[in-house]
Amino acid sequence: MIYVFLADGFEETEAIAPIDILRRARCEVLTVGFNGKKAKSSHGIEVLCDISDNEVVLDEKVEMIVLPGGSQGTVNLENSSVVQSAVDFCAKNNIPIGAICAAPSIIGKKGLLKGKKATAYPDYRKKLDGAVIADKNVVTDGIFTTAAGAGVSVEFGLELAKVIKGEEVSKAIRDAIQCEK
Repeated sequence: MIYVFLADGFEETEAIAPIDILRRARCEVLTVGFNGKKAKSSHGIEVLCDISDNEVVLDEKVEMIVLPGGSQGTVNLENSSVVQSAVDFCAKNNIPIGAICAAPSIIGKKGLLKGKKATAYPDYRKKLDGAVIADKNVVTDGIFTTAAGAGVSVEFGLELAKVIKGEEVSKAIRDAIQCEK
């Protein structure tokens, strides 16, 4: 199961594109809201989530967590004890974590990116404590997949699919959605 955390202020494309691609890869994806099952995006779009944060279960079924960006969404994610626990659980258990735009700063501030290649929205790269800033839009190093921002949301989703389901599945989705490499 993959949890995608949608705190108020999340960046729409950074959440929806990866959700779409991961579901195309036949992954079980649950969107998580923090005001019951609703989340309001950075541009005022309300999304009905699959579950609320108090329904998150951190156990052997968790395959990955995904943290979409958006400056206010990232602040709200970082302030969530559920998100903090999920990041810690994944780091301890070697479970993949995807973060895009401002959200890589959440894992960076915890010191989890020390010595790892990573990226983020340019203003947030300084918050990736000890990371080796990669000159790429999307990068995976160990359990961490990070991406620069909304414009690379599809690439981010395809990389997450590759991490979970392998290169062949990711390529098949890329071809099906007419996404050039």
